Amino acid sequence: MPPAGLPARTTAEPSVAAPAYVPPARRGRVRQYLYDHPVAMDAVVVAASVLLSSGAIVETAAGGHWWQFGLVLLEQAVLFLRRQAPWPVLGTVVAADSVVLFATPYLGSTSAAVWFALYAVAVNLRTVWALAIAVVASVPIAAYFAFSYRPGEEFLAEHGPFIGLVASLSVVLSNLVAVGVGIVVRGNRLHQAEVREWAMRRAQFASVQERNRIAREMHDVVAHSLTVMVALSDGAARAVERDPESAKAVLGELSSTGRAALTDMRRVLGVLRADTGSAGRTPALGGLQSLVDGFRAAGLPVILTQDGESLPSDAALQLAVYRIVQESLTNVLRYARGVGRVDVLVARDSGVVRVRVENDGGTAPEGPDAHLGTGGGIAGMRERAAIFGGSLRAAPRPGGGWRVDAELHWTERD
Repeated sequence: MPPAGLPARTTAEPSVAAPAYVPPARRGRVRQYLYDHPVAMDAVVVAASVLLSSGAIVETAAGGHWWQFGLVLLEQAVLFLRRQAPWPVLGTVVAADSVVLFATPYLGSTSAAVWFALYAVAVNLRTVWALAIAVVASVPIAAYFAFSYRPGEEFLAEHGPFIGLVASLSVVLSNLVAVGVGIVVRGNRLHQAEVREWAMRRAQFASVQERNRIAREMHDVVAHSLTVMVALSDGAARAVERDPESAKAVLGELSSTGRAALTDMRRVLGVLRADTGSAGRTPALGGLQSLVDGFRAAGLPVILTQDGESLPSDAALQLAVYRIVQESLTNVLRYARGVGRVDVLVARDSGVVRVRVENDGGTAPEGPDAHLGTGGGIAGMRERAAIFGGSLRAAPRPGGGWRVDAELHWTERD
């Protein structure tokens, strides 16, 4: 249950994942205990009100005004209901205090219960309305001191009008202070609620990003592995009658590719979902050379050229380069026909890493193989390049074939 005065939130819970843990507001031991035990807090409030109302309690009891004494005690008791019914409590306290004072014109003490009742109302209202309620609630008591108060002592009787006006002003100011405390508390609670909502939204956004990252990795793993396995199985089917030994070798490569795909998928679903750091995010097949060798085994004439310095040690950047090359070669294997040469260039010039994958083949005709992918390969490559402040262009090559050019920027971290 939210604290009193905290408006109910209508924001729906994130549907993609449970929000991350949001720490509660910092409180001391006493405040935390009272926060967790509202009945104890109500008892403290009533005890404080009784203490501050001791003047009115003593005056009515000492003068033998027992029904007035009972009304003053009733004002204290109804404060137990200030959370559930703040408006009725405020109305009851103001009405009871007014009856007691106007029925006994020489009483100079009022009940402090009105302060706590005003506070309970103020934490549920906007500032302007809370201040207006404070003024309205002050009118009966202020009018009593201004026009009906009759001090008994001779000195006070002589200066009664002046004392009454000062008392009227004090009543209004004290009620405004009580409402001011409620306004401040309400503002703090709203701020805490906004911070919590912001944290929940960030957790939701982070969850969406993580799911997108998992989906991107899954696309790369599945698209690459299935495409290579389809090519290998086609090659094995053609070679099984003419060259059984060669077919046996191709089937072995097919089995190896499948196992590597399963290992890669387990890593993606395990490490990425847990997001335990950069460990396990390095390319699964042992680097670019192993990747190229796998495509060469599938029948793609790939030549890898690495120019300049070696790639930075940043695992995320290495993974981005690996996936861009992997996706580009997968698309060549899937869509191109009559490929005579595929060139892969990975060059680093200081803080810029350039990747180029081009082939001289033609476009595959429409058919079953044309729809093996999910359609998000190029978009995923662009997203990977954009993460590092770079860009990617994929377009037909002059003279036939296809070319992918990517540029990623990397800055040495302190």
